[in-house]
Amino acid sequence: MLKVEHLTMVYPDGTVALRDVSFEVKDGEFLGVIGLSGSGKSTLLRCINRLLEPSEGRILWKGRDITHIEDSELRLVRREIGMVFQQFNLVKRSSVNTNVLSGRLGYTPPSWSLINRFSRKDHDRAAQALQRVGIPDKAHNRADELSGGQQQRVGIARALMQEPKMILADEPVASLDPVLAHSILGYLEKLNKEDGITVMCSLHFLDLVQRYCERVIGLREGRVVFEGSKKDIQQLSDERFKQIYGEEAQRLGAQ
Repeated sequence: MLKVEHLTMVYPDGTVALRDVSFEVKDGEFLGVIGLSGSGKSTLLRCINRLLEPSEGRILWKGRDITHIEDSELRLVRREIGMVFQQFNLVKRSSVNTNVLSGRLGYTPPSWSLINRFSRKDHDRAAQALQRVGIPDKAHNRADELSGGQQQRVGIARALMQEPKMILADEPVASLDPVLAHSILGYLEKLNKEDGITVMCSLHFLDLVQRYCERVIGLREGRVVFEGSKKDIQQLSDERFKQIYGEEAQRLGAQ
């Protein structure tokens, strides 16, 4: 289980990205995080994965405070928490296989990682990961030869290589068309249902939230302003909708 307690994040320029955020994520849950751009969604996920150092509060992973742990301990924690990024974060000039294998760096001796050396078992694991996301034939392509949807599938395969207990997906379909968006979220849903991997995914569109998320938290200006189930989202009143998205927001496609 993940537990976030009174998390606050202030950037060096004084921008307050998160304000006293608290919530829990149960094991095996598919949790959606909604809100406008700039509401704090990406900052929240990056704090959980310790890509950012929060200013105040605690992050508890399986009952252990991971907010201020040493780098050696953080390496072990990150094995269990995979990350899928909006802009894919692939090494574009490297092969798909090399990008996927980089998900094993937390398990690889540092001297091996410097020369990009991985075990035969890791290579087999990479092939299986690509098979699971439907692109086994792309293993030897350069990453920049792939479409956006294919690149995001590489990102999911890379996260899967960590053997994660949780995947944090930071607006993974923001740059994709609706058909590809459903495809990518379908792969995350499959890992959630078949492997029991907890998924925490930030999204913009309520139709996607209603389709894939069991529970939802809504952020506005860095604060949690909504927390509820899929049913609560389906029955969201105009007043509650505007608490999340602002008075000027229109509920297009969110019936």
